Amino acid sequence: MRALAPATLGSDVVLRQPLPRWPFAAMFVLFPAWWLLGLGEAVWIALAAVMLFLLVRRGGISFPRGLAIWLFFLVWMGISVIGIDTGDRLVGFAYRALLYLSVTIIFLYVYNAGASLTTRYVLGVLTVFWLVIVAGGYIGVIFPLLSIHTPLGLVLPAPISSNEMVQDMIVRRVSQYNPDGWAKLDPRPSAPFLYTNGWGNAYSMLLPIVIAYLVEVRGERRFWWLLLAIPVSLVPAFLTLNRGMFLGLGLALVYVAVRLVIRGNGKALLGLLALAAVVAVAFATLPIAERLTHRITASSSTEDRANLYQEAFDRTLDSPWLGYGAPRPSEKDDAPSVGTQGQIWMVMFSHGFPGVVLFMGWLAWAYIRSIRERDPAGLALNTVLLVVLVESLYYGIMTAGLAIAMIAAALTMRPDVLPSGLHKHRLGRFV
Repeated sequence: MRALAPATLGSDVVLRQPLPRWPFAAMFVLFPAWWLLGLGEAVWIALAAVMLFLLVRRGGISFPRGLAIWLFFLVWMGISVIGIDTGDRLVGFAYRALLYLSVTIIFLYVYNAGASLTTRYVLGVLTVFWLVIVAGGYIGVIFPLLSIHTPLGLVLPAPISSNEMVQDMIVRRVSQYNPDGWAKLDPRPSAPFLYTNGWGNAYSMLLPIVIAYLVEVRGERRFWWLLLAIPVSLVPAFLTLNRGMFLGLGLALVYVAVRLVIRGNGKALLGLLALAAVVAVAFATLPIAERLTHRITASSSTEDRANLYQEAFDRTLDSPWLGYGAPRPSEKDDAPSVGTQGQIWMVMFSHGFPGVVLFMGWLAWAYIRSIRERDPAGLALNTVLLVVLVESLYYGIMTAGLAIAMIAAALTMRPDVLPSGLHKHRLGRFV
């Protein structure tokens, strides 16, 4: 993440044309358009294909040590297709496989595009994405019953559009709310994602990045309105009543505070404590504690999740190597499908114990590799990788959460960038 001086140029330096920024920016900055069209994160598959074309056309694709862990996971995931037993599940498997391949390409693109996708630029794009998420959260708070029938439903053939997952994409809702449900629960904003948990996962992973970007733009006009946006964002964030998000943000706060204490950075620590004070005031001002208590007492989601996790583990013991290829209906009445309430459980149930070891092993490796980062951006990215490790236990992080994690990993792993797009190669290559 540090620039090298021209004096370091030598025989091991290769001149490359910089990769364009637009495919990366289009994924996140134009996300409101993708959401309104009904495509959402699915459009990232097409944009990842463009990235792959640009990478191959330029040639000399570099990759970091440790990526083999992730590549082995992709191979294992592909083999587990033999566990698929229905056409609908095959559609879901193919879609998830394409998303896994897409985030892999995003990783390689960011890793190889250091000359054009600078750390500051990437943080800025992800900050725009965070603002989009906050705006979607406010729409969910103000218009909880709003639903949008997207153009996607007009072009898909009936056999595909009848799939339950595809139906959720065709009709976009801005909150998770059922006014006719037997348990009278408050609406929880979810736009621009399908589910509130997806909103909370993305918000909690992006907030450290937003704060790091604030440090990058100190002294600029955008600093002040972005600083104001953080407390403003707490309204929809708190109203999601998302316990997993609260846990992720709390973990990030404590982790960064400990790192700052160890480094003796008192000024940054005071800033972090000021942010914590703002959060505490917002929590006390908004009716969060009352709503959260009501949700816990009126809903059995915690007990249901525990039972589902136990069922996922027990049934994986019957197919420990390759799993079942995809989530399956629960053996308990009215329970969600097994493998849908947490990424680690979905990977374990769908791709077996080796699959989950490889998946979590890659995230753990990325976190460990990034611990060495000392600058504000590096610390934020390292924190993001810790948060995704923990939130994978109870959140499905496909696709935004996993994409953010892969971007964070790419930024912390990529080699130093020289002026004019030159790279000093220390690592392996393929293509």
